Amino acid sequence: MESDAEKLATAREMVDAWNAMDWEGVLELFAPNGSLHSMMEAEATVGRESLRTRFAALSEGATEIRIELHNAGVIDGTVFLERTDNFVVHGRTGSMPVVGVLEIEDGMVTEWREYYDRAFLLRELGAERDFADDL
Repeated sequence: MESDAEKLATAREMVDAWNAMDWEGVLELFAPNGSLHSMMEAEATVGRESLRTRFAALSEGATEIRIELHNAGVIDGTVFLERTDNFVVHGRTGSMPVVGVLEIEDGMVTEWREYYDRAFLLRELGAERDFADDL
């Protein structure tokens, strides 16, 4: 069983991969059947190939992604990350407060749940419509 410090190290490695926009590095930190679930969406994205497709859609037009951690901790074996996601997408700069909740086993993310205000994100992106169905 991993220690809390080891789980936090994996989470920080994940943040570093996102900040580098190293999508293969991000994928390698997910368990083969790991999931990413933006909780305001109906379905989780499960499995590395589905995650690869999602990251390609999320990063399209992105020239910068910078996750700024404010607080990171482990409660009952689960990692919590309070952060601000900063980004430049299609030349538009934005930022958004987020809480990520990660289940980590054997150095890999098995489940990642994201909590944020979707309407806020869409405003930051300058989206004229909700593009969730495109992902």
